[in-house]
Amino acid sequence: MKKPSKPARENISPSDLTFGLSTCKRCLWIKYWYKVIMPGQFPLVGTFASMQEEHFHRADMPTIDSSLRPGTITKWGEWVKSKPLQINGADTRWRILGKYDLVSTNVDGTIGLIDCKVSDSARDNGAFYSPQLEAYAYALENPAAGKPASVASIGLLVWNPVSAIGEDKHSYGFSVTQKYLAVERDVPNFLATIDGFINVLEGEIPDPGVECPTCTYLVSRSALEL
Repeated sequence: MKKPSKPARENISPSDLTFGLSTCKRCLWIKYWYKVIMPGQFPLVGTFASMQEEHFHRADMPTIDSSLRPGTITKWGEWVKSKPLQINGADTRWRILGKYDLVSTNVDGTIGLIDCKVSDSARDNGAFYSPQLEAYAYALENPAAGKPASVASIGLLVWNPVSAIGEDKHSYGFSVTQKYLAVERDVPNFLATIDGFINVLEGEIPDPGVECPTCTYLVSRSALEL
């Protein structure tokens, strides 16, 4: 596969720093150089995510979790774009571009960043999502335009569906448990992750991922067509 003279996209999605790198580097490379993406089937993810985010509009931060600084959720679902990312002190072509879930304005002038999840996956932990959350924080603290913010906290707000509730067709719903997972700021790890991410993108196309279902399918199908 010939590498184009210019990537199809130069804006890095924060979620690719978790799911992209951990899933398949080959699919990730093709996504950025050719803008070819395997379609996903997640019909309810967006619906549940919107319901969860809307529930916390204008919420007081300490009511979400007592560890959070006094403040109020004032922004949600806004796109953020960073200045060019740097490697060894030099600007690269790459920037962070993503849409965060919830941001608070804190009493002390800082802000808090919350990423919402509706999931029962054991993968929903701070270590796994740290690069993604740090990417949003980086874009807020190093914006392409506007005033930099000071991000005091980042974390996950997880709803775990546990049972169906209701007594008739007009009141059925799902019961969830809620937990807030504070994620400790780790800028050095984020910068190291970005370094590795960009090195993958700037290199030649990687080999198919051994455990990547998309690559496995394509390789198996190609073998049948020989």
